[in-house]
Amino acid sequence: MGSQNFRYTTDKGCLTLEQRKFYEENGYLVIKKFSRMKTLRSGRPGCEGADGEANITKLQDFQFDDVLQTYCTNPDLIPYLKSFCGENIKSVHTMFINKPPGMGVSSRHPFHQDLAYFPFGPADRIVAAWAALEDSNLENGSLNILPKTHKGRFFDHSYPDDGEVNKAYFGIKEHEKFDDNRINLDMKKGDIVFFHPLLIHGSGENKTKGFRKSMCCHFAASECEYIPIEGTVQELVAKEVMSYATKKFPHVLDYHSIWRAKAALVSGKEFEGKL
Repeated sequence: MGSQNFRYTTDKGCLTLEQRKFYEENGYLVIKKFSRMKTLRSGRPGCEGADGEANITKLQDFQFDDVLQTYCTNPDLIPYLKSFCGENIKSVHTMFINKPPGMGVSSRHPFHQDLAYFPFGPADRIVAAWAALEDSNLENGSLNILPKTHKGRFFDHSYPDDGEVNKAYFGIKEHEKFDDNRINLDMKKGDIVFFHPLLIHGSGENKTKGFRKSMCCHFAASECEYIPIEGTVQELVAKEVMSYATKKFPHVLDYHSIWRAKAALVSGKEFEGKL
């Protein structure tokens, strides 16, 4: 397996040859019935009962939460992460996402590339792990992806001009040229999809009367390095994040320092001066 010219996967993980070839070609990989994860509710203030569930649409940056961080350190997950990041891995962004019914178009996330949010690289050693906590389908706002776009360029991102979206839910306008290849990921509870940070993807609104819950965490090799963001696609996102981060946390010095605080080792070792 190691003799083949793989760019987007490593020899360190558990993927089969066919799985590696699929990810290399398409930029994503779905693992069915990966876990029997339970829907988050008990033990978290404000999450009890139907009304509480509707009030919370996202929990972020739980790298220091003893319960939630177990998703990132799951022994069954680590071998897969090694397939994309190598032996030394950090969680760099952690999210529990809830789409309640009745939120309208504001619950969508326009087509985007996750690399727009990350001021570090290389991109090929970064991966998202998106797990369905409830069945996810077209009606309740499942993930839509544009396969093979991880091989393309890094697009400019901005807020869409065709409707309301949540804060920092940026999108790319040029995605229309790929729409013929759009795939809706119909996933069952416990399925997980891994995808490259340049893969164009998004999610629609929840048009059902139920909830669509997922866990999405991003991981990167500990060897990744921070990059200058001036004049890059990431600069727009950085300015947006800093505008409200400095109001809440006046001691924040720069955008990179936010990501240093968010990164947490999940496997292997750390490297001084790196991620």
